[in-house]
Amino acid sequence: MTDSLRLHGVVPPLLTPLGPDGEVDVASLRRLVRFQLDAGVHGVFLCGSSGEVALLDPGQRGVVVETAVAEVAGAVPVLVGAVDSGTRQVIAHARAAETLGADAVVVTAPYYVQPHPDEILAHFHAVRDAIGIPVVAYDIPSAVGARLTPDLVERLAETGAVVALKDSSGDLAAFREILRRVPGLPALTGSELFADTAVQLGAAGLVPGLGNVDPAGYLRLYRAAAEGDFAAATAEQDRLARLFSITTVADRGRIGHTAGALGAFKAAVALRGVIADARTGPPLLPLDDAETGRIGALLGELGLGPA
Repeated sequence: MTDSLRLHGVVPPLLTPLGPDGEVDVASLRRLVRFQLDAGVHGVFLCGSSGEVALLDPGQRGVVVETAVAEVAGAVPVLVGAVDSGTRQVIAHARAAETLGADAVVVTAPYYVQPHPDEILAHFHAVRDAIGIPVVAYDIPSAVGARLTPDLVERLAETGAVVALKDSSGDLAAFREILRRVPGLPALTGSELFADTAVQLGAAGLVPGLGNVDPAGYLRLYRAAAEGDFAAATAEQDRLARLFSITTVADRGRIGHTAGALGAFKAAVALRGVIADARTGPPLLPLDDAETGRIGALLGELGLGPA
């Protein structure tokens, strides 16, 4: 077991570009990875929520990991989501990611089954024992339905089940408690809007979906906050909050929250010329032309033209 991975900095959860046939657009994914590396990110996270992990079949997941690992070529750590409803399925995803060259897997609690904390602990230990790369805990109760509470994260860290935490709970108080209780565990926030606050509290890094659109902005924010220049970090956070408003342009009477948010990220990255198509996987429906036009207008106002 290799537990030497020490995550920090900006580690964007990459989108999964899809072509008209619904399969992974390999050329667009390579451009997206290169766009992130050229910006200076400290790692990439594949097959997370922004990567539509719940909608990808095993073949698509394999293409994503193989393509990105080859494009990264060892420049930064490659994290891969191993997310499913049962431990056996998660182990299968984790082993596949390890075989394809992932540096770590990112694992949630099992979903659908409403697990007890002891069952979640056993789940993480089983995954850790089945593979030879580190496991990063991923707390995203809005999608999973179960929390990785401060008590549980402390137990996971103390028993060596995980080497880091990605927190997308939206619970800043709980995140602060985890930082207090487990100061040796690198904890990264998935929040686009409280990134500056999280770093000031002691977060090791940022995993923002909006980083697909503007990785340079989150790098400026992270560096300013890490260096104690909180005024600059706050100013950058305010600018990024304005950019994040692209996630509100979709008509929620027509499509759901996930389709609206991921569709906006994909539309923005496509408008910047990084990926060829903004389509999301089924059953998520696309943004319409008017919504995409509003995203383009905001990109223009913020000076985010072709990458």
